[in-house]
Amino acid sequence: MTGAQASYLETLSREAGEEAPPADLTKAQASERIDALQQQTGRGA
Repeated sequence: MTGAQASYLETLSREAGEEAPPADLTKAQASERIDALQQQTGRGA
């Protein structure tokens, strides 16, 4: 995943009350995780 994805995932995970994702996610996996967390936190709406 990119640095930007990692940073955003950390923020979203924190807001969702979840652990930060593993650092070895692919770009596609990170994108899917971002989409899921955005729905969960209401940020992607």
